[in-house]
Amino acid sequence: MANKAIEITDSNFDEIINSDKPVLVDFWAEWCGPCRMVGPIVEELAGEYEGKAVIGKVDVDANPQTSAKFGIRSIPTLLVFKNGEVVDKQVGAVPKNVLSQKLDAQMA
Repeated sequence: MANKAIEITDSNFDEIINSDKPVLVDFWAEWCGPCRMVGPIVEELAGEYEGKAVIGKVDVDANPQTSAKFGIRSIPTLLVFKNGEVVDKQVGAVPKNVLSQKLDAQMA
């Protein structure tokens, strides 16, 4: 069974992004069409980057504090963190290779 993206909430967010590995966070919602396109890509990345990066998802409806903290206005928004800081951002649905490149750039 492939590794799955971690469900990130307002309560565990800080703990997860302060990883020693790059962290990709997908801000999404159930009702968002483009989010449903990105969702499977994020799950694939979770499997491919197991042990190398942390891949997680934040449901913006269920976790308004975290979404507000990062000024998430449109979804999907994907943020890449390194050492707890935002180092890259992608708004909207993109192909998998775009997200892979963003993660790879943080591993150098």
